[in-house]
Amino acid sequence: MHTPITVISERNRVFRQRVEVEGFEDLYADAPPIVGGEGSAPDPHDYFDIALGTCKAITVQMYAKRKQWPLEGITVTVQRDDSQEKKGIYKVAVVLTLHGIDDPEQRARLEEISGRCPIQRLITESTVEIATRLS
Repeated sequence: MHTPITVISERNRVFRQRVEVEGFEDLYADAPPIVGGEGSAPDPHDYFDIALGTCKAITVQMYAKRKQWPLEGITVTVQRDDSQEKKGIYKVAVVLTLHGIDDPEQRARLEEISGRCPIQRLITESTVEIATRLS
């Protein structure tokens, strides 16, 4: 098991949360103003999208490094459409910009590999079981 992540509500803030991950600086999350939050930090949906984008970037970089391809960097843009989320549809459009890779076959392979990142597989192929209890 991994070290737990702790989320603590910030005093004197409407919905702002401090996120503690051992060994790292604290992160923060907030609800957007449209639902009564202050919008002072990324919201939980942003962190979901961040997880996908960063996982794709790391997966592509690891693969290119292993193949010794000349990838200088990657920019991943994640755009969500949550307009139908209440109907169970959450659309995510991802654009990869590969820096330093001009070979069309390498580019296509890296696009394919990005779809194998662990977070995308978790989202699309796994059954996630959540057990919540009071302490």
